Amino acid sequence: MNAMATTGAIDCDIHPAVPGPAALLPYLPPQWRDMVVQRGVHDLETITYPRNSPLTARPDWRVPDGKAGSDLGQLRAQALDGFGLRYAICNCLYGVQVLFSEDMAAAYATAVNDWLAAEWLDREPRLRASIVVPVQNPEMAAAEIERRAADRRFVQVLLPAQGDVPLGKRSLWPIYAAAERHGLPVGIHAGGSYRHPITPVGWPSYHTEDYVDQAQGMQTQLTSLVCEGVFSKFPELRVVMIESGFTWLPAFLWRLEKYWRGLRMEIPWVDRSPSAIIRDQVRFTLQPVDGPPEAADLLKVIEHMGSEELLLFSTDYPHWQFDGDAALPATLPPELMRRITVENPLETYPRLREAIAS
Repeated sequence: MNAMATTGAIDCDIHPAVPGPAALLPYLPPQWRDMVVQRGVHDLETITYPRNSPLTARPDWRVPDGKAGSDLGQLRAQALDGFGLRYAICNCLYGVQVLFSEDMAAAYATAVNDWLAAEWLDREPRLRASIVVPVQNPEMAAAEIERRAADRRFVQVLLPAQGDVPLGKRSLWPIYAAAERHGLPVGIHAGGSYRHPITPVGWPSYHTEDYVDQAQGMQTQLTSLVCEGVFSKFPELRVVMIESGFTWLPAFLWRLEKYWRGLRMEIPWVDRSPSAIIRDQVRFTLQPVDGPPEAADLLKVIEHMGSEELLLFSTDYPHWQFDGDAALPATLPPELMRRITVENPLETYPRLREAIAS
């Protein structure tokens, strides 16, 4: 696969990194700026991508003496120009969700979004961004969505996959109401607050286990969103599962459908099949591809998923999911490649359609 295959593509998952706490100080209110300085608040990094882990960045995508993804010029050359991207959506994984203080989390979320707008979106017209929200307090999260929604360069709301509660819980519905009201998909990204085990049987020992088990956490959240009735309550809402993998979907849909049919009296608001809901309202980013290496086998998995509209192109830059420019699985049919790289993203993100139409 060469870079020509991705020319004009829309990358639905790249990761600009906050260089350090000092970068956000100009964007914090004076009260919080003073508190951060006086307390010596450290960088809000989680263990989702440890800085020196090989998966965190390819050797050629690392930044000398800094975080991978923290240099706009390098990102422009390696991701935007390197893959010939038309647009790329910035998902900033700064650890706002790890804070216990709801007020501090809200201040940091606002600072991250303002930093993204000033330091990235203003300087590179091909970039778009997701709104970082303080999920610790849904009302504050909804207020941050309202504050940022007027800037059409923000095309999505970003939530961590592993937090304090399943994402379908009704306490979180103000977030979905605000997102639906503004036509913003909700992106659920692997990783989270790490206050709870990634597995249902306790804490694993190694990063390898955590990374593999992220798919299990994503399945749990998708089950919660369906069964708690989020998609029934918000029929125009779109959810994007980011870095979730996708080859687990056919077996997952079979299991969820089977038990919904037998237990649907318990959740009467789920008034159509879970597979129909997911194929209509949920999408999955491509990288990391967790599929079989043979093209025919991968195409069979996509066939079993039941729709060619479910996958969205992503590179996961600067994380190391593939070598060279092989961001797309080899020998995909041209029509499917076009759908994954351009058509599906445009159908998922209304604000990208607006930008192209203008």
